[in-house]
Amino acid sequence: MIRTSRRLASIDAFRAITMLLMIFVNDLALVEKVPKWLEHAGDGEDRLGLADTVFPAFLFIVGLSIPFAIRGLESKGMSKSGILGNILSRSFALLVMGIYAVNYEEYTTGPAVIGQYAWLLLAVIGFFLIWLNYPPEWSGVRKRALQVAGILLLVVLAIIYKGGSPAKPHWMETFWYGILGLIGWAYLCCALLYLYIRDRLAVLGICFLFFLGLSIAANYHGWLGKVLPDHEWMWFMDSGGLPAFTMAGVMVGIFYNRWTEQGKAQQSLVRMWMIAPVLVVAGFLVRPWGGIAKLGDTPSWILICTGISVAAFALLAYVVDLKGRDKWYAIIRPAGTSTLTCYLLSYMHYCIFKMLPPGLRLPEVLRSGDIGLIKSAVFAFLIVWLTGLLEKGKIRLSV
Repeated sequence: MIRTSRRLASIDAFRAITMLLMIFVNDLALVEKVPKWLEHAGDGEDRLGLADTVFPAFLFIVGLSIPFAIRGLESKGMSKSGILGNILSRSFALLVMGIYAVNYEEYTTGPAVIGQYAWLLLAVIGFFLIWLNYPPEWSGVRKRALQVAGILLLVVLAIIYKGGSPAKPHWMETFWYGILGLIGWAYLCCALLYLYIRDRLAVLGICFLFFLGLSIAANYHGWLGKVLPDHEWMWFMDSGGLPAFTMAGVMVGIFYNRWTEQGKAQQSLVRMWMIAPVLVVAGFLVRPWGGIAKLGDTPSWILICTGISVAAFALLAYVVDLKGRDKWYAIIRPAGTSTLTCYLLSYMHYCIFKMLPPGLRLPEVLRSGDIGLIKSAVFAFLIVWLTGLLEKGKIRLSV
């Protein structure tokens, strides 16, 4: 029988694969002549690229982890108020990182003190200083000094920030919240719901249907805007799609844990494999309501990607948890255990790459076509390898 009180290896494996893919597809932005099936679908396109499935999978994994993480905190004696504080602090950290990452996109070098990529690189260094999982043997004074230095660095970067155009610069704004910020909102929403609803699957299912209903209402002849003209207050739900992925993960995590504790882990996986194609078919049935579009946050995209995530987790749970075959993903394990560190290292590389003189960058032949795809795959593995080296040195973010 699987001991679900501990960290599940299948979730780490799923997270590692997803983060590796996320780094890979993000790096494709620097590659020419990329096959369409690998890229994000463009605005107005009714299709699903590999890149369009990665973020939903990650949000699903966030949800999978929530029940186990909260139970783990409770097993350590943490009170509900303490867990609430933990949820809020993690969400705040992700939102701050997301806001800085988004504002880098609007950064203007006109009246600014430093360049765009130097600004983002320093911001990432600030993230590490504030949220690094410092060694327990370090003194509190040393740790707080570095955290204060990180806070001051972010404050200075905010002060000198200039966005927009050189003619009409503006200060930092929340145009959107970036990948990390969107993860933060989805995590906050679903973690709070789970904290108070707990393992009542029927109630959590109603929450999932509510989020899905928001997406349907937003895409079916603009019903949401007609029924709730002033629905801007619901912006943190992003038309329901993102928390829907996370809530689906919460429900699958509870379901898997419940059946595993009854000694029926394999039966639970069979049911997941039965549910997955139903979700995919349902996604195609609602395709007329906005098409399959990540940019439109459409119900078809939500249901199809949720089905894919459910099937992927069931397969990994069978291989890793039930059969105990986990050595195959050892090379990418750091991407599943130090995930945020891995993701931000790719940011740092991108900034350094952009600041290099053109003559020091890879020649175009290595950034185009099949060779470019191989380059992006190698880059993704190198980032994960570097994450592993840092993890061995106990350098990882604690968010």
